[in-house]
Amino acid sequence: MSTRAVRASAAIAAAAALVVAGASTAFAHAEVTASDDRALAENVTLSFSSEAESESSGIKELRVVLPAGITPDAVVLKEAPEGWKYATTADGYTVGGTALKAGEDAKHSVVIRQLPDAKSLAFKTVETYEDGKVSRWIEVPSGGQKVENPAPVLDLKPAAPGAKPLAPSPSPTPTAAPSTAAATPSPEPSVATSAPSSAKQKDEGGSTGVVIGIIAVVVIGAGAAVWFKRRSTNSG
Repeated sequence: MSTRAVRASAAIAAAAALVVAGASTAFAHAEVTASDDRALAENVTLSFSSEAESESSGIKELRVVLPAGITPDAVVLKEAPEGWKYATTADGYTVGGTALKAGEDAKHSVVIRQLPDAKSLAFKTVETYEDGKVSRWIEVPSGGQKVENPAPVLDLKPAAPGAKPLAPSPSPTPTAAPSTAAATPSPEPSVATSAPSSAKQKDEGGSTGVVIGIIAVVVIGAGAAVWFKRRSTNSG
């Protein structure tokens, strides 16, 4: 085989290796399926599967961002790896616990109270591995474009005839408020509480003025008496 042929074969082998590596990366992704994929469907089970990318470390947590139209309080965990815990976040939920075995896919399912009236739903997912590695499947393809880290997308069929959006869940009514209000009366306004003291000061001021006036009259009278007595003595 000539040198040129050897070089050509090596180039082809390298290219094939890159293709295989790229394909293996593309195959590792997160997916979602639904028990009922119609818009406005109620009590739908969504099943998620996050394929393991690492051969040396297992997945220990998944964080899912819910799409518009689904709130965290409308989601309930149905199934997850043994020992994993579920917790809501401001924009979705997390589920995780003891790391899975290296190479084992992370699968869990939740029940959605009602799917929104939409054509598709994207569930951005972040995978955290035991060794700290993080895989973000958060890109949403648009216009037929391909992305490197696509988020799990659920395509929805049209809603069933007569399907309507459910009313939001009522907020729980606090029970402690009435008893607290009854036990602790509202404080009076500061202006009202200061009024009696001001009036008291005014009364005290008035009384003090009267006393001073009386003393002044007595002093003046005594002085006048002394003056008249001295004048009478001088005249005599």
